[in-house]
Amino acid sequence: MAERRQRRDAERRDSRLVAEYEAHGAGWFWQSDRRGRLTYLSDKVARELRTLGIEPIGAALTDVFRVDSAWVETERTLSFHLSSRTSFTDYSVRPAAGGSGAERWWSISGRPARDELDRFQGFIGAGSDLTEQRRAEAEIKRLALFDALTGIANRQRMRLALEQTLAQAQAGGTHPTGLFLLDLDRFKAVNDTLGHQVGDELLKEVAQRLQRTIGDAGLVGRLGGDEFKVIVPNEGDRDRLGALAQRVIAALSLPYHIDRSTLSIGCSVGVAIAPADGAGQEELVRNADLALYAAKADGRGVHRFYREELLHGAQNRKRLEDDLRRALAAGEFRLAYQPVVSTADARIMGYEALVRWDHPQRGAVSPAEFIPVAEECGLIEAIGAWVLDTACAEAATWPDHVRVAVNVSPIQFANPRLPALVAGALAATGLAPHRLELEITEGVFLNEDASSEQMFRALKALGVRLALDDFGTGYSSLGYLRKAPFDKIKIDQSFVRGAIQPGNRNAAIIRAIVSLAETLGMETTAEGVEQQDEIVLIRGLGCSHIQGYVYGRPADAGTVRAQLDAAEGYAVPIGHKTSRAPRHRVLRSARLELAGERAEVRVRNISPAGAMVDGVDLPAAAIGYPVALELEDGLALAATVRWVDDEGRAGLQFDAAFDLEWLNQPVPRRAA
Repeated sequence: MAERRQRRDAERRDSRLVAEYEAHGAGWFWQSDRRGRLTYLSDKVARELRTLGIEPIGAALTDVFRVDSAWVETERTLSFHLSSRTSFTDYSVRPAAGGSGAERWWSISGRPARDELDRFQGFIGAGSDLTEQRRAEAEIKRLALFDALTGIANRQRMRLALEQTLAQAQAGGTHPTGLFLLDLDRFKAVNDTLGHQVGDELLKEVAQRLQRTIGDAGLVGRLGGDEFKVIVPNEGDRDRLGALAQRVIAALSLPYHIDRSTLSIGCSVGVAIAPADGAGQEELVRNADLALYAAKADGRGVHRFYREELLHGAQNRKRLEDDLRRALAAGEFRLAYQPVVSTADARIMGYEALVRWDHPQRGAVSPAEFIPVAEECGLIEAIGAWVLDTACAEAATWPDHVRVAVNVSPIQFANPRLPALVAGALAATGLAPHRLELEITEGVFLNEDASSEQMFRALKALGVRLALDDFGTGYSSLGYLRKAPFDKIKIDQSFVRGAIQPGNRNAAIIRAIVSLAETLGMETTAEGVEQQDEIVLIRGLGCSHIQGYVYGRPADAGTVRAQLDAAEGYAVPIGHKTSRAPRHRVLRSARLELAGERAEVRVRNISPAGAMVDGVDLPAAAIGYPVALELEDGLALAATVRWVDDEGRAGLQFDAAFDLEWLNQPVPRRAA
């Protein structure tokens, strides 16, 4: 009697514990008969199934639950275990009905139940709720495969998708695959000037436009930053891929309206096609990237297909990079100096230091070829430091009024150590700070922020001069001139070229720049002056300095010393005046008077500022002496000898500007 009472109490206690567990815990229980039909299911799960239209009691277990195929953790089905009467553990299941909206997951386990005579009675088991776990895992998976900002596929998903697409194409035969790599043009300027929040909104709109343009033709993904990728399966026709790339460029180049601002950017596209441009993922992506590089090099806003020459070019750049890494240590660089001449009196006021590379096998390598490579591979700062140190050391031997100009790349300008490097070069060489001019391009203003202003202040605190190089060719803004403490504006040669021609607007542009610079207390240098008649124009427009081949090509330090010594620091123009009609009296006889002595000479290359004469044997001691150059009809020009050579030639600088139109006047006939 007492024993039965104890058993009943134990059963009631167990029932209460089970009920409490089922009601408030994460677990639940189930039981089936010998045919696999549910005879018991915890109430909370049964109620949930009924809301989905499933009546669990009396239904087969396999009609109530199905193994979740998205989370396969077993090779066997529930039906197998029920028919074979074997245990199973932690099977992930979902409701067998209810549609995709039934986002419920459970984990169930079961084992066969037997009576005292070892006769099979059915299954008993337990389950637990996996819904939150599965949702968390799905979110993790989504984050792992989708871009958090734009919601499109990320780099990892695009890599897996391209790998799968290429594998299927290989297995199925010759199905081609098109691959686009995209890079946004001018996005960095937007991001830096308007902030990352606007930049993020812009990227979201770009992703939406890209998806709408591609549509069902392919998979769109973001690799990071402003780089995107598009996989176009089963498409290898260059015309159709080219047309699609053009539609992408057109769509992404339309104006964007964000935060009350209208923004305009562009897009460059590189295209590669598998298997012709690479059967494997790595090779295909590399070749699409080379095509993108070519698109950007061709002016941006275009698409380019991969071609074999691009790989050869990349390999050449790699060899050039390898050679660059040892060139500095091997002493293969040298500096050439081009004079900067005052328009007022043709005096040489300074030189621009230009780096040259004498390759042991290739010979002279153009700066236009190796400077971009040096910037890409991170060598520009080391080369720039060498240029700075060398230029300061050589300029320290020049006369005190002669300055040296050194180019500073945007990469160097962004380095907080630049002021220390400049101060170190000045201290080591003894060059006065005001004799060093740092030429900075407008590219530094793409990252215009507090650090840029701080850099300008730090450099000016050293006492060096600052020049804005290639003004008018980049992201020109009057705001730069208002904020940055420049001492000089260098007018790009593209404005000088053709300015002498009637009707050309470049002269008006130069005049406007000079007027602006004068208002701000800045000097101006016109770059790329090659013809003598351009000197008169530049002087008339008010430029304070001239730089170009008209006063000589870049020369080594030894030649610079000779120039400064031979002509007492004055420059004589060379070359021809080409913008007016040819004359018959290019060579004319004249007389040169020096210290009371007269000699017949021939006049060559005459300009408003001076002339070169030959047929006279002047000693070097004549340099700096006043002379009179008497032309036909008694016209005498006061001048100073600026240089002489061993071939009977001499360079003269006129004391006053000479009107060249006089040479075009008819020659009067003399009486017989």
